[in-house]
Amino acid sequence: MSDSVFRNYIAGEWVEGPSAIANVSPADLSDVIGHYAQADATQTRAAIAAAVKGQQEWAKSGLEQRYSVLMAIGDELIARKDELGRLLAREEGKTLAEGVGETYRSGQFFHYYAAEVLRQMGETADSVRAGVEIETRREPVGVVGIITPWNFPTATGAWKIAPALAFGNAIVWKPANQVPASAWALTEIISRQGLPAGTFNLVMGPGAEVGDVLINSRDINALTFTGSLETGRKVAAATAVNLVKCQLEMGSKNALVVLDDADLDNAVECAVGGAYGGTGQKCTASSRLIVTEGIHDRFVEAVIARMKKLVVGHPLKEGVHIGAVADARQMESNLKYLELAKSEGAKLAYGGEVITEATEGYYLQPALFTNTSNDMTINREEAFAPIACVIKVKDYAEALATLNDTNFGLTGGICTESLKYATDFKRNAKTGCVMVNLPTAGTDYHVPFGGRKDSSFGPREQGTYAKEFYTVVKTTYIRA
Repeated sequence: MSDSVFRNYIAGEWVEGPSAIANVSPADLSDVIGHYAQADATQTRAAIAAAVKGQQEWAKSGLEQRYSVLMAIGDELIARKDELGRLLAREEGKTLAEGVGETYRSGQFFHYYAAEVLRQMGETADSVRAGVEIETRREPVGVVGIITPWNFPTATGAWKIAPALAFGNAIVWKPANQVPASAWALTEIISRQGLPAGTFNLVMGPGAEVGDVLINSRDINALTFTGSLETGRKVAAATAVNLVKCQLEMGSKNALVVLDDADLDNAVECAVGGAYGGTGQKCTASSRLIVTEGIHDRFVEAVIARMKKLVVGHPLKEGVHIGAVADARQMESNLKYLELAKSEGAKLAYGGEVITEATEGYYLQPALFTNTSNDMTINREEAFAPIACVIKVKDYAEALATLNDTNFGLTGGICTESLKYATDFKRNAKTGCVMVNLPTAGTDYHVPFGGRKDSSFGPREQGTYAKEFYTVVKTTYIRA
């Protein structure tokens, strides 16, 4: 497999690119997963043109045809969850259990939107004018450009691709260049479903070339992007020029509040799981731990004790809790944030050491800082790392104010036994998702997902709310 060149998929054909890159596992730099074709601007434009034609045919497809296609994709993802989860873990660095779980969840996305195909119903209304009736219906938005990140290479693609197909759209998908294998594997499954040529296209390649064509094309009707805030702003600016519908999911600086009355054991599990799961490489990770002074010392002590039990190692090895950092660039960034936190006066209470494994890769011990304040850079910027900072506060009021004092607003959590504080928190946390006595990371596929402020822009993703982005509303007036 390492000697194969995996091609792009354009207009129903597997197409070679002008160049190819090696996909190397961050857990073992000697493990070359494969070589993957790189599309250029010309091929990307060809994919968009193919999508324009394919969408016209796919939009006319029957509901049962779409239902069957989406169910078949979901069935195969779930049936092959161990195989594809292993592939995902190899190329991204997350643990095998996380890779298998992500693949299974991706199958569930397709199953959910298969059911949504059969739930597409319009509405009727009486007009204010006598003898006139009104109908409203939703129609496909058209050609959807999809740009996905490297941290959830299968799941993020699935929760964008499934609704796009369910509502009759065509797709041009550019996955992150660090993780082409998982995207190619999903595309190979989709390619066998008998879709009209051009309905689904995969263009692997650099963002500076492939992504640039997508975000600037007048033939793209909607562009959905998940990635960094910096890139998201560029996407928004480019799509605005052509009045292209835009949906952005970007970074965050999520916080978990722990009050004096919290169940300590549960609070520790919420903090450790939320902060360090997936090597901390989640937009929902709780990198700020806001703790009231009455429980602070006990909480810190218990978190450190729990962190000492975490095993960092090769993601395919049994018993490993935290796998490899995604790549050399991310590792370098993580180490810079560790040093920055120290220079700002934060105390490294545990971890932060580079770990040497039997295989050469990027391994970092999870880190916990104490004595931090909310104005420190480490608490303002998203590090996307297994790094969490404890912020001590006096009471609930200060905790809530600290949680909301950020430019981001994706998720926010609270650990408390108080119905009063939990209720107030649900109403007043300025985040798109709120968790009570749960980790900030972890969301369901059948409900809306998204944030506020710099975390998100445009309609929500997932659940029935996805139709707001992937469809347009038509109102018809009828005089019989």
